[in-house]
Amino acid sequence: MSSPAAPRARKRRRTAPWLATITGLYLFWSLAPVLIAVLFSFNAGRSRTNWQGFSLQWYAGDPLRSVWSDPALQQAVLHTFRLGVIVTVLTVPLGTMLALGLDRWRGPLPASSNFLVLLSFVLPEVLLAVALLFVATTIQAWTPVQLGTVGQVIGLITFQVSYPVIIVRARLLTIGRQYEQAAIDLGASPLGAVRRVLLPMITPAVIASAVLVFADVIDDFVLARYLSGGSTTEPVSVKIYNTARAAPTPALNAAATIVLVASLVAVALGYLAWRRMTRGESDQGVDAFVG
Repeated sequence: MSSPAAPRARKRRRTAPWLATITGLYLFWSLAPVLIAVLFSFNAGRSRTNWQGFSLQWYAGDPLRSVWSDPALQQAVLHTFRLGVIVTVLTVPLGTMLALGLDRWRGPLPASSNFLVLLSFVLPEVLLAVALLFVATTIQAWTPVQLGTVGQVIGLITFQVSYPVIIVRARLLTIGRQYEQAAIDLGASPLGAVRRVLLPMITPAVIASAVLVFADVIDDFVLARYLSGGSTTEPVSVKIYNTARAAPTPALNAAATIVLVASLVAVALGYLAWRRMTRGESDQGVDAFVG
């Protein structure tokens, strides 16, 4: 005699192909334009719509218009990675410390701080960009926010800091305080317990935060455009926007492909590091203290 759950299981199996079809169509619709742009970065001709053969000239072969030879595209690619590295290096430690503070702190003030962190997470990026542009152009004498790299870094940190806070706090909630308390009971100081037990256990969340922040920063358009100080501080996303309607060569596709590949590599390395560090994590905190 079949159980009452059997018809429901069969119904789920019948609906699964529809879900897979919808998911596949969505992925195709989302990724097809990106794949086409990547494909035409290897086009042998100048056309960005007609395939004329395979070539690497838009990466390094053309002596004047390739990414390797064009100073403007070179500057855009380098500035994109410069922003990604600087913002990630500053945002992730800041967000991790803020997450630890909010997790340990009690009272109305930390609750208000937590609300502000969540507000920056849901705040439309364009509102933050316009506000920082106003600060940089109107009251620039009393603020460090200046148009250019400094303003872009400050704006991106302000917008991105909520990501490591939320991710690290989620990790802290899953860990609990038993490992840290056990280390203190065994003679460690509170700071030593945090340094030798807690930090190794939240490292996977820190790595995930770093990957997310880096991938999001090198793809950012709104803040980077509003706070750019000229052509020398335009990342690839802004360069694409400014030149897309002026019949650019496929070298622009090549620059975008370089940024895309860098983002995918960062995500892949972060995922491998996360997998490696979460193996046997149940004993990680005690092993870190005993060792």
